[in-house]
Amino acid sequence: MISVFLHPNAHLITGLICGYRIEELENPVTRQTRYLDKLVDELAKGRKMEKILRG
Repeated sequence: MISVFLHPNAHLITGLICGYRIEELENPVTRQTRYLDKLVDELAKGRKMEKILRG
């Protein structure tokens, strides 16, 4: 099984990610993959990591 250690607040991510509504994904591995997709998308747009993580 794949285990990804994400930020403890990753579950607060909502909305559409890569065409999928994150709240509707039942498989935890798929949900974690979409969280990472969202991070990559934001970095590709040129946003800084501090801004993305709201730090």
